[in-house]
Amino acid sequence: MRAEILTIGDEILIGQIVNTNSVWIAQQLNLIGVAVTHMASVSDSDEAIQSAFDSARNRADLVFITGGLGPTKDDITKKVMAAYFNTELVMNEEVLGDVTAFFAKRGKELTGINRQQALVPASCKVIRNANGTAPGMWLQKDQTIFISMPGVPYEMKAMMTDTILPMIRAQFKLPFIYHKTVLTQGIGESYLAELIEKWEDGLSEKGIKLAYLPQPGMVRLRLSASGDNEEELRTRTEQSVEDLKTYAGQYIYGYELYGQETPALEKIIHTLLKDSHTTLALAESCTGGYITSLFTAIPGISEVLKGATVPYCNEMKRTLLGVPQEVLDRDGAVSEACVLEMARRTITLFDCDYALAVSGIAGPTGGTDEKPVGTVWMAVAGRQEQEAVQFRFGDNRQRNIQMSAQYALNYLRKFILKHN
Repeated sequence: MRAEILTIGDEILIGQIVNTNSVWIAQQLNLIGVAVTHMASVSDSDEAIQSAFDSARNRADLVFITGGLGPTKDDITKKVMAAYFNTELVMNEEVLGDVTAFFAKRGKELTGINRQQALVPASCKVIRNANGTAPGMWLQKDQTIFISMPGVPYEMKAMMTDTILPMIRAQFKLPFIYHKTVLTQGIGESYLAELIEKWEDGLSEKGIKLAYLPQPGMVRLRLSASGDNEEELRTRTEQSVEDLKTYAGQYIYGYELYGQETPALEKIIHTLLKDSHTTLALAESCTGGYITSLFTAIPGISEVLKGATVPYCNEMKRTLLGVPQEVLDRDGAVSEACVLEMARRTITLFDCDYALAVSGIAGPTGGTDEKPVGTVWMAVAGRQEQEAVQFRFGDNRQRNIQMSAQYALNYLRKFILKHN
């Protein structure tokens, strides 16, 4: 079962809003065994919409359309659909009742423009909207089903969840699609591909597809399989994930099930600290509090996070944390000696069990031959032991900050696991 997603609206094509609808719809369809093979954004014009419909009809069994269903003149999806399906717009009394009740509930009068929301193509199957005024529409041309929904995300999501997905499940026999994503950190995409090449070569004979999903500081590996036996798919994919540990186990820090939130390193660390009844504090120089902000976005983090400092200049490293001036003079702020001092003194200052310290040259200026832009030192400390490591990233400031955060968090995670 192949699906295509069309998003109608000039506001997407000019970059005024981000198209989150297509991503969500694709996730929901994959979860029920419908494969999305194409996505497109279409301008608010008759010609563009009809051309997109023609192309989609040649490629897909199901076409999902969002947007262009409002009551104003720039919303033309209903009119185009009526013309495309050789029918006319008619007043649907059930929809009119829904629209009337919608405005009455809010103490507002139903205007002539809003009354037009109850006009739908005569040949469509109406999908009622419990959260707004624009109904959904289900039409068929040849062997392709077209499903049109409002572009307002919460209206569209409720319509999909409550009505459309159950209708699809009832009407079609669908295969199972199983995705499992492996989260890796500490190795680049090309190095990882070389490391796991033998393992990857064996996936095709098992009917498993592999996708590399790199982002700053990490690489996600998505394994996908489809078929009629859900349990067999799950077992086959999970065994392949276990086999991967032989090749890249040291870089794996977590797993993601499709459609669920990606386990973030800061949340994993939060759980480790909470379970072990231990606490953390941070000293961030080049990351400027970015790592701390990742932690403080977690509800309940105050149970384990005691605090943080941002000693950005040498004077603050010395006066806030007590890093000796001789260390700064001899080794510099971006050095093993400095970050070890920062971590040790953070333990004392906050009376915490673990500390993380980061200092580097984020760029684009400030580098030297000995310490080029992208050089970052980070240290982790417990009450009895400390260690530090150096990384060299690139010359993009924001990317360096993001990379430093991911590497530092994973470094801290490993340290906590080793000492718990």
